[in-house]
Amino acid sequence: MDESRLQRACRIARNFLFKVVNKEFLIFLFFLFMSGAFWLILALNETYEREIRVPLQLVNVPKENVVTSVSDSTLRVTVRDKGYTMLPYVYGDVFKPLRVDFKTYAKASGRGTIPAADLLKLLTPKLSSSTRVTTVKPEKIEFYFNDGSFKRIPVKMLCKLSPGQSYYIAKTVVSPDSVTVYASDELLDSITYASTEQRRFDNVTDTIITTVRLRSIRGAKMVPASVTYSVYPDVLIEKSVEVPVEAINMPPGKVLRTFPARVRVLFVTGASAYRSIQPHEFSVVVDFNELANNPSEKCNIYLRAMPPNVRNAHTELQQVDYLIEQQ
Repeated sequence: MDESRLQRACRIARNFLFKVVNKEFLIFLFFLFMSGAFWLILALNETYEREIRVPLQLVNVPKENVVTSVSDSTLRVTVRDKGYTMLPYVYGDVFKPLRVDFKTYAKASGRGTIPAADLLKLLTPKLSSSTRVTTVKPEKIEFYFNDGSFKRIPVKMLCKLSPGQSYYIAKTVVSPDSVTVYASDELLDSITYASTEQRRFDNVTDTIITTVRLRSIRGAKMVPASVTYSVYPDVLIEKSVEVPVEAINMPPGKVLRTFPARVRVLFVTGASAYRSIQPHEFSVVVDFNELANNPSEKCNIYLRAMPPNVRNAHTELQQVDYLIEQQ
């Protein structure tokens, strides 16, 4: 019974407090809404100036023609009007692409020029009658086209790579390694390769796979417009192998013997190639012509050949003792 009375008292107290709080809270919300609405009306009644971007689209392009480049695919227009009129321009979907007729501006030279005034005429019907246009950029838009002529050209990667400490760049791959370029016959003759945008990667210690855009050429269209660039670093490991010393340019009937007959070749290579490198891939030689021209007690030895995937290769000895025997 006592517990029931306590619960009833708590319920009465809670209802009373919520009733008071809700009343004050509703009054607060009402005045907050009114002040916000008043501020919004004043703000929207102010005059603003904003730059809007309107995409362009060339239409009615004949099947036999390929548009190779457009100087600018967006018209930048600065407009001035009341805030409530500007809202749809800035946050709405009013400005769909302006459809520009290809045949109206295309010339036989493979080039077309669209004046900003003509674009503004297409845009004006989309604007409110109270809107004033203050600036239009660019002043004109140029486009180039051809009759479908193309050729394949190699891709030249413009990239600076700096491996991390104890690493080296084992391999780089550009995919695709060639692209198709569309342009006029005269321009095609002058294009020999497609270069990428300049990129730089420092302290490379892990595989990098990135997309790099090709540099645009005025009047030309690259397909695709970007390539995938993959960089594969590897850990450098020190290794050595014993290689026999061979004589070159020996006259008939003579044999050159060196002491020692084998020398160590020291080098560094990547961890992935460490086990695959064999001594027979190296060549250490003594040149008999050098001995004949400059006799000495010792002969110089030279590292003449090595695998392509080694770095800083050198012989442990630079000179060895030798003996020339007559057969």
